[in-house]
Amino acid sequence: MKVNLLISVIFFFNISFSQSDVDKILKGGEIIVNGLSFLKKDKSEAKETNSKVIESVCIKNKLSDKITYSMIGKDEEGNVIKKELVIQKDGKECVFEIPKGIYTYEIVLANKEVYKKGEYKFNEEITITVKLD
Repeated sequence: MKVNLLISVIFFFNISFSQSDVDKILKGGEIIVNGLSFLKKDKSEAKETNSKVIESVCIKNKLSDKITYSMIGKDEEGNVIKKELVIQKDGKECVFEIPKGIYTYEIVLANKEVYKKGEYKFNEEITITVKLD
């Protein structure tokens, strides 16, 4: 189907324009397609497989009010990593470039009540959705 459409378009341009115009149009199309294929590169190819850092951890809030998401962990040298995100209702917040590892997390509601807490092993990019169980 796509090939037939491409042939039809080329045939139309061949009738309507001179050969040099068609060559310029095809070269321009080729440049655009090559540029788009560069942007479409698979994320897994771009990432370093032995990386000790996670590009992003995102939290979505599907509860009826804002929440505070806190996480505490340690890097390889033993330094404490602490992140705190305030996420509005139907909002999303992210933490970028954190060391892989086990983190203790706590989700606190707007009224200061602890909604959930526990541990999570972050070893890859992830989006966590907080919603009613």
